[in-house]
Amino acid sequence: MSGSFYSKFVFPYLCELTMSGKSLSGFRQDALQEINGEVLEIGFGTGLNLPHFPETVQKIDAVDVNPRMHRLARKRIDKSGIAVTNYVLSGEHLPMDDASYDYVVCTFTLCSIPDVSQALLEINRVLKPRGNFVFLEHGLSDVTKVQAWQHRLNPLQKKIGDGCHLNRKIDDLVLGASFEITSLKRFHLPSVPKFIGHCYQGIAAKPLSSD
Repeated sequence: MSGSFYSKFVFPYLCELTMSGKSLSGFRQDALQEINGEVLEIGFGTGLNLPHFPETVQKIDAVDVNPRMHRLARKRIDKSGIAVTNYVLSGEHLPMDDASYDYVVCTFTLCSIPDVSQALLEINRVLKPRGNFVFLEHGLSDVTKVQAWQHRLNPLQKKIGDGCHLNRKIDDLVLGASFEITSLKRFHLPSVPKFIGHCYQGIAAKPLSSD
C-alpha cells in the first residue's frame, strides 16, 4: 500500500489527526527529555516530536518513507527552530555512515516498517558505541485476552494503518538487534482501546563491542 493513493494522500492527514492529540504529548516529552548530541529520527512523520526535544537539540536528520509527511511538517519545523535535514527513504536502508549518531529516536513507527528487524540493525549500525536508541511504540499487550484481539484484528489494522501491526513485541525486536535495554516502561494509553493502546517506552544502548 506504500505507493497507493491512500498512502500518499489520505494516510498522512489521518496520521496527523490521530497522533497529534494532547494525550500523547506527555509521553513524547518524557521519552525525549534526555536527547542531545547528533540525532537521527526514524519515522519523522509530520514532526510531532519537535516541540518535545530539549533546547540542546539544534539539528535533526529525519527519515520518513512518505514524502507528503514532510510537507505537513514544514510549519512545525519552522516554529521549532530546529534545523531538519529530510531524507525520503526507508529505515531498512540508511545512507548514513557507521557510528554517526549519539541518539536515534523512533516513535510509533516500528509497528509499520516492513522489515523491522533490518531497520533495527541499521539503527544499531549508525549509532556511536554506547549511543542510545530511544523508542516509544505501541505493540503486543501483556494481557492474553488483549493479545487474542490484536492477532485477530491485525490484518484489518495493516490496511487501515498503512502497514501498521498491532502485535509486534517491541522489546524482543530491540534485543534481537544486539541492543542492551537500559530502561523500559510498558503501559496502556488512557482512553484508547487496549488492542491498540499498549505501549513500550524505552532506551536501548549500543554495546561498546558486538563481539
